[in-house]
Amino acid sequence: MESTMSIWVCTNCGYSSFTRFEGDICPKCHLTFWKCTDCAFTVIATRPPVSCPECGMKFRFANINCYIPEWEDNEPVSPFSQ
Repeated sequence: MESTMSIWVCTNCGYSSFTRFEGDICPKCHLTFWKCTDCAFTVIATRPPVSCPECGMKFRFANINCYIPEWEDNEPVSPFSQ
C-alpha cells in the first residue's frame, strides 16, 4: 500500500508542517482564521473576539483554520523532491 504525505501550510505566515497544527493554531505565528457564524466576517487572531466587529454578535465564531493545500495534480508535494 502506497502512503501519501500531506503538508500543512499556514496562509498567514507560510509555515509548513507534515502534521496538522495543534488546535489549528499555527505554531510559528500563533494565528488562525475565525469566522462569525452570523455575518461571515473573518478575523485572523489567536482567539476569537468576544463580539464580532462587523455585526456585534457575541461568542459566535467558528475556527475555519489557516491551511492551504500543498499539492499539484492531486499529488502531495514533498520538500525533498526537486
